[in-house]
Amino acid sequence: MTADAPLDSIVDLLTALVRTPSRAGEDDLAPVARCIARWFTDRSLPVHPLHGLNGEPLGLYAECRGTRPGGPWVVLDATLDTAGFGDPAAWTHPPTSGRVHAGWLHGRGSADSKAGVALFAHLLADLAQADRRAMAGRLGVLFDLDEHSGGFGGARAFFGQRLGDEPPPRPDIVVIGYPGDDAIITGGRGFLRARLQVAGIAAHSGAIGQRGLNAVDRAVDLSQALITLPLPGTDALLGLPPQLTITGIDGGGPGFSQVPDRCELRLDLRLTGAFDDVAARAAIVSRVHQHDAGYRLAPATRIEWIDGWPPYRVADAHPMVQALQAASADEHGAPLPTRVVGPSNIGNYLAGLGVPALCGFGVRGEGIHATDERVDLASIAPVWRIYRGALRRLLFPG
Repeated sequence: MTADAPLDSIVDLLTALVRTPSRAGEDDLAPVARCIARWFTDRSLPVHPLHGLNGEPLGLYAECRGTRPGGPWVVLDATLDTAGFGDPAAWTHPPTSGRVHAGWLHGRGSADSKAGVALFAHLLADLAQADRRAMAGRLGVLFDLDEHSGGFGGARAFFGQRLGDEPPPRPDIVVIGYPGDDAIITGGRGFLRARLQVAGIAAHSGAIGQRGLNAVDRAVDLSQALITLPLPGTDALLGLPPQLTITGIDGGGPGFSQVPDRCELRLDLRLTGAFDDVAARAAIVSRVHQHDAGYRLAPATRIEWIDGWPPYRVADAHPMVQALQAASADEHGAPLPTRVVGPSNIGNYLAGLGVPALCGFGVRGEGIHATDERVDLASIAPVWRIYRGALRRLLFPG
């Protein structure tokens, strides 16, 4: 099952991708889509572009299928768009240089997640050369051009599409190539967000008698009531506690002479199995009602809910987890541990569709979303071999 990783080819593709800027919301993403599509075409591998309603590029999908009955459908997912550069002058090497120095390849997106794209493309090409009669199941690669915007347009276009009378695609497992080679990430907390419109009573700020009711003061009082809300502790599903954060407060006008009669609080809630969407909404509504009871002269606080994603965790007994752990034991002498992360990710979206997803195992990177993003080239080959070994176990049984 072991094979030498095509390291030079992986690095060549990674370099070409890094040198093609693809910042979410800033760059034209068609060039980076053409770059990876050309790589597949040069190897006679069909690739299917994914477009939005206005024809904008959202992602690409390619796959190979075995002819042996049975077997799982595995999709490897990575993002082609990136975070912004920040101040390019602060970088040691320019953000699109693809410069290799002291064993690290530098550039925006090198670790998050163009290295994942380069790895997954080569894994598909490798399996496409195998005897399809011995292969059971199918392997796909999905490259999203709309991840760092928060829209996940490529994934939404793929998982929402219908081909004739066929239902939308529902693979048996999706593996997301986020960086990090020290663990297999099997889940994450969910999230729910809200805007709280806190009302006051306007008045002249210099008045002696009619002082009104300051909405900013009231909002500060409410924020204190919310951050002291008792939350459940670490739960059995994730092994993490829920979290509540006031992420913004905005009230008053540009002048100085008016007591503000409106203020907005922005609230971020991180969900777990013990504190899910229903429990979180109920807790916030209850605490807001308690707060409003002390301000009966002003209108009640209005809550605008912004739907999020549920928490999730893939069981360690899942065949893909087991295959990755077995392959990592072959590579390192011991299986990689599993872990759950605090931030949400596309795996939460997939969990809402009923699709299990592993949301992280990939190369070793530094400077992600910061200056001097870079990927450790020495981490590429071991990660490739672990993925290849796992896929061979799943797709070539017996």
